[in-house]
Parts: sequence; structure tokens; C-alpha cells
Amino acid sequence: MDAIHATPMPPLIAPDKYISADEFLELANSPLYADSAIELVGGVILPMSYTNRQHSETLSLLAARLVAFVYDNKLGRVYSGDGGFVLERTNSGRDSVRGVDIAYMNSANAPDPSVPSIIEGAPDLAVEIISPSNTAADIQMKLFQLFGAGAKLVWVVYPETRSVQVHTAEGANMLRASDTLTGGDVLPGFSVKVAHIFPA
Repeated sequence: MDAIHATPMPPLIAPDKYISADEFLELANSPLYADSAIELVGGVILPMSYTNRQHSETLSLLAARLVAFVYDNKLGRVYSGDGGFVLERTNSGRDSVRGVDIAYMNSANAPDPSVPSIIEGAPDLAVEIISPSNTAADIQMKLFQLFGAGAKLVWVVYPETRSVQVHTAEGANMLRASDTLTGGDVLPGFSVKVAHIFPA
């Protein structure tokens, strides 16, 4: 993968004790992390960095198109802003709770919106927008975790190169600015020119 250059950030808690998903959810909602953005990766709490303007605007543009399509057609629900998903629960306690930039779940899979909770498993469609703080290794791990937890489609969006890497369980395909991004079998009928999801 290209356009990923930064080194990983150190964990906030040393991995001499792995944190389970349930322990993490308690910690994440405690005063200790009230002003922190964190996620759990393999039982280790890691900080999530703030995004830059390019990332934020790209997220807004793409989320707006997905929200309009999904809700106008009553297909399901769209979550944005690093919504939390429990992607791994292991016997060793090395669980993973990851934030997803944009997520779509169809009506059959989406949880009851009246019950505030973190979501178990992966969304049908996950969108990851690359920031300078991302590493190729972590994005690769997140792809494995997403598909292992049941994701059907993942878009990895690269603002620097104005491109999108489309991942399915069968493989990946890179789309450039002049190409059209579609929802495939996961979101039939959705399409947008890749150039239109990036700031002009």
C-alpha cells in the first residue's frame, strides 16, 4: 500500500497484561480516558491521533453521499467518526475494539438504534481514510480483523493520491480519480466518481 509513512505510536498501557474487550469498554468510558481517543488492538490500548483537514473533509464528503443513498432508500444505517466495533474476542484476552471512519450496516444487521452500545462484529462496509499517522502494517492488520469479523467490503481511501483501494474477501482493486466507486453487492445502486469524494 502507498501513502502510509508514519511509525506506530506506543501503547498507553504496557502489554504485561492484556486488556479484554469488556475491560477496555469500562476503561474507555472512565474519567481516566475522558479526553482521549483510544482503541484496543490485540489486547493493548493504543491512542488514536487527531486527523488533519484533508482527512476530515474527505470523510464528510463520502459520508454525506452514503448517508443520502442509504437513508433515502431505507437500506440500513451509516456510522461515522471512528465508531467502535468489537472485531476480535480471544481466549487469551487479546481482543480488538477498533474505530472505523465510516461504516454501513444493512437493516438486517444493524443494532437497535434506541439502545446506545458498541457494535459486536464488523460492518457490512467499512471505510478507512488514510492519515499520516497510519502505518501499512496496521492497515493490513485492520483488514484481516474486519474480514475476520464478517465485513464484506472495505474501502481504503488515500487523500494524498486521490485514490481508493477496494477490498473484498477475494482480493483488492485500486481506483483512481477518473474511476467510479460502487457499492457492489453490498450496496447495490450506489456509485460516485472517485474524484468527487475528495476536496476540490
